Amino acid sequence: MSTLYDDSQPTVRSVICVVACLIIGAVFIFSGTGKLAGFGQIPGQTEFLDRFIPDFLLTPEFARFIGLVFIPWILPISETLVGLALIIGIWPRLMAIVIILLSLGFMANNSYMIASGLDKYPTCECFGVWEEWFGGLTPIQSMYMDVGLFILALIIIILLPGPFLAHQFWMNKLFNRHKI
Repeated sequence: MSTLYDDSQPTVRSVICVVACLIIGAVFIFSGTGKLAGFGQIPGQTEFLDRFIPDFLLTPEFARFIGLVFIPWILPISETLVGLALIIGIWPRLMAIVIILLSLGFMANNSYMIASGLDKYPTCECFGVWEEWFGGLTPIQSMYMDVGLFILALIIIILLPGPFLAHQFWMNKLFNRHKI
């Protein structure tokens, strides 16, 4: 039985995608776990949401959900899970689309911080408690990193061999090992 593509040997395209997945996955695991280790801390630059979310949507209940649940818990857990999925090799294209959406949000936040002035926001607070140990990024450095992650996600979407929901080549070998 033939498949749509030959996954018996890794190609240059698949190796490039593996490297992109590992880089993005490591950054997102590092970022997500650093924010989770802060036990629900909220970065100070979240005030930019007040400027972009329409008033009719920004009800007190919605604002509490964003401030108490989404930013301190759902976002870091999502970053960690997407990073793990990319490193393991589960649905890299789908995870790359999620990375693109997250990167666009992070770029919007960084643009707001840069426009507000680097005196007001000297660091991006991207990596939570890890910034205390390893140092933080400025909003400009964070913007460069987000653009790089965006480009790596596009590379995964474009270059990954196989159908849309294909796994990495080692996952395909694992699942196909018992076929005769």
